[in-house]
Amino acid sequence: MTDSWPSPWTRGVLELAVLGAVGADRAYGYLIAQRIAESGLGTIKGGTLYPLLQRLEQEGVVTSQWEAGERGPGRKYFTLTASGIERLHDQREQWLRFTASVGNLIENRTATP
Repeated sequence: MTDSWPSPWTRGVLELAVLGAVGADRAYGYLIAQRIAESGLGTIKGGTLYPLLQRLEQEGVVTSQWEAGERGPGRKYFTLTASGIERLHDQREQWLRFTASVGNLIENRTATP
């Protein structure tokens, strides 16, 4: 991911962002990257995205299926498994608690004199 966010932040949230980008739909790699970019998180490169998708597939979080393209090459579609949906919900809840904690900390500690 690139753009305006510090890279440690984007690396830390990448898995959750990918799970959210797949969501309830099935999606192929370019569409996942496009959804992430459109959300404002920045550009994710294929060299980052595809290894993560492969790891998630090995962990049973996503499944994939190749489909022939109508006018071009085929696409590999990814779908969340039941385990993937559970991970998305769990990580979303953890993320909301985490960002609230950080927000509270920095708002309470950065008051100007």
